[in-house]
Amino acid sequence: MSGGVPPRTSRARRVLRGPRAEAVPVLVARAAALVSLLDIAAGVFPRFRHSRMHTLAEVLPGALGPFAAALSLSSGVLLLLLAHGLRRRKRRAWRAAAVLLPAGAVAQFTYRHSVIGVVISLALLAPLLIHRDQFAALPDPRSRWRALANFVLMGAGSLVLGLIIVSVHPKRMVGDPSLADRITHVLYGLFGFEGPVDYQGTTSWTVAVSLGALGLLTAVTTIYLAFRPEHPAARLTAEDETRLRALLAKHGGRDSLGHFALRRDKAVVFSPSGKAAVTYRVVSGVMLASGDPIGDVEAWPGAIERFMDEAKAHSWTPAVMGCSETGGEVWTRETGLDALELGDEAVVDVADFSLAGRAMRNVRQMVKRIERAGYETRVRRVRDLGDAELERIRQAADDWRGTDTERGFSMALGRVGDPSDGDCLIATAHKADEHGGPYGDLKAVLHFVPWGTDGVSLDLMRRDRSADPGMNELLIVAALQAAPKLGVTRVSLNFAMFRAALARGEKIGAGPVLRAWRGLLVFLSRWFQIESLYKFNAKFQPRWEPRFVVYRASSDLPRIGFAAMQAEGFVDVAIPLPRFLRRRGRTAAPCAHTVTEPGARAA
Repeated sequence: MSGGVPPRTSRARRVLRGPRAEAVPVLVARAAALVSLLDIAAGVFPRFRHSRMHTLAEVLPGALGPFAAALSLSSGVLLLLLAHGLRRRKRRAWRAAAVLLPAGAVAQFTYRHSVIGVVISLALLAPLLIHRDQFAALPDPRSRWRALANFVLMGAGSLVLGLIIVSVHPKRMVGDPSLADRITHVLYGLFGFEGPVDYQGTTSWTVAVSLGALGLLTAVTTIYLAFRPEHPAARLTAEDETRLRALLAKHGGRDSLGHFALRRDKAVVFSPSGKAAVTYRVVSGVMLASGDPIGDVEAWPGAIERFMDEAKAHSWTPAVMGCSETGGEVWTRETGLDALELGDEAVVDVADFSLAGRAMRNVRQMVKRIERAGYETRVRRVRDLGDAELERIRQAADDWRGTDTERGFSMALGRVGDPSDGDCLIATAHKADEHGGPYGDLKAVLHFVPWGTDGVSLDLMRRDRSADPGMNELLIVAALQAAPKLGVTRVSLNFAMFRAALARGEKIGAGPVLRAWRGLLVFLSRWFQIESLYKFNAKFQPRWEPRFVVYRASSDLPRIGFAAMQAEGFVDVAIPLPRFLRRRGRTAAPCAHTVTEPGARAA
């Protein structure tokens, strides 16, 4: 059964954690968020503090003196920041909340003598202590850039809250200060200085203390993020890569996406026997694997179990993008997760490919037209290219990317011409012209990674924007025609999302629901090339292999989708380095193809 689904084991349908186990952290997090919002409102709006909601707003520290608003704001903002960590069962969030809540109860009694405030604070503390064993998740991978992001976000939030605090005392405000004066007052107040706005009575002191508390919170949280112990982002070590290559040498022919496990911005977990592995990256709290596990199918359950244990230890949301039907069966059986068809992979069998026939007429005419324009093609293994030519191809591929953001994760290797990737294929298009260019006669590049010993899988497609249209078609045909001499019998092209819905929705007799779904996909294709990739793939008359996304619950799908878009490079929430600071020609950096035109592999 080495090529099929492994037999059912005693670990079958292991569930990461049940709904009862999740209920307490979720309820605690929601309660903390509600309490924090009430506390912020009590600190910002004086009328709210003295309304009928007064007793309910006294959840965390507040005072009748000038420090009331500052204490309420500080505790509210801190607890709001902790709510998400509590929901994800993070141990550090639990520790911070366990210190903040009793401190708030003491402050309630000391400043306000409020028994209700103390009771509510301790009521939230009680489930934290009783269920402390459920808040044991380890920290997420992170970097120092989080400190800068926190400074920007907290600074913006403090500015908005500060403007509200300055403006909610119109009757006690001296004169009618302009918006610029109020903003100046907020900025001065965040740094602990007196601004141009003045108030009657003790209001000026209350506003100053509240603004100072916001500024202190921004500074403290930024300093903490900057100097806390760093848990670096995933990186594939040299030892891990060696072990993965050994597994691919034995079992790499089973999955066309197997070689993409060698991306060096992924982490890996191995089965206890070492005969199987799952590679992944953590994005926004989602533990995102791609393709099928690597290695012997019989050992997959062990690697999957390690993957799920790691997700549980960190309270990450487990997900798999682009696994095969066999992979989906094993994942769902061993974990209790669900699977949803995501789309289809286009695979061309070299022996069946021909430019003859009516179905290939458009491709045939386009290729002939480009060849008549003076273009020629070359298809070679990476090990057969010289260092100078490889460097020229790498730089051209980088400059032709079209965007500053590298795209690709599940179906992209992230490098071109690495010495360890000698079996990769590079197809290039050349045309000498009188003007020339920075890369001579090089006009387009296709890069393929090995798929076992007799196949290749498309990685990236780049072309000079000044080149004639049809470079992708020309190079795919050239690769397919050169494949027999290179020992290649099958070529995996692009992944077409929701291909079945697009194909069925355009047929006669399709129902209104299917037509509406197809219309939405066509609309989204303006940004994500869903329809264009399907039509491009269909030109080569491939066979379609379904691919699936594996997930824990339907409510996780939006989060998984957003994380996948981040991983693939369609959404960038990080603060990138300036382009001039990035080193060119990196081989270990987490880069990949871009989907800037039809034909680039996408997920």
